[in-house]
Amino acid sequence: VYKIYNLLTDISFHVRLLNLNFLDGSGKKKAITEHAFLMEDIKDLAKRNNCKDLKSVKLGSEATDRMQMTMVSIFEYMIGNTDWGVPVNHNIRLIAAKKDSLRRPFVVPYDFDYSGFVSTDYALPDEKLGIENVQERLYRGFPRSIEEVNEILDIFKQKKEKIYDLIKNFELLTVKSKKDMISYLDDFFDQINRPEKVKYIFVQNARTQ
Repeated sequence: VYKIYNLLTDISFHVRLLNLNFLDGSGKKKAITEHAFLMEDIKDLAKRNNCKDLKSVKLGSEATDRMQMTMVSIFEYMIGNTDWGVPVNHNIRLIAAKKDSLRRPFVVPYDFDYSGFVSTDYALPDEKLGIENVQERLYRGFPRSIEEVNEILDIFKQKKEKIYDLIKNFELLTVKSKKDMISYLDDFFDQINRPEKVKYIFVQNARTQ
């Protein structure tokens, strides 16, 4: 998921895959090797984007950079993730441009294990959202014009093949997992290629509070 988001925007966490060895210090148990990943430090991410980390700042969604917030909201919808919130800094970080004090901060999402795309066994949606499971998509973005939405959706459409190639070429995924992931994304790309669906999901059905 992190690498997919890297394809869409540079304002995203870089990650690196690991083969992690767990060793018993007493030597009584056999070593265990698991897959894991390292995530870029927020300060390094901010530096790459000529920004600074806003560690203790809390803002409402609409007090952040408008287009980047639209990108985040649509990306979270694409992967079926509702487990995030800007005002409480839940699974998001904020960075701000160093040389432009008037520009609104950028939202950077992370931690996607509760998304329908990942579909972990333990992931459950918040009961207040009215969805039955995490694979049921729910748009959590605020109102935008259709022009603003389409500007961001064009980026997704342009990157579609690279996103699919990323999944197909990742050797650690099983054939079934690849098929399930691509099928899940197929539904999203089908929706964003239908103007009436785009208007309903991202404009008419946007959240108001």
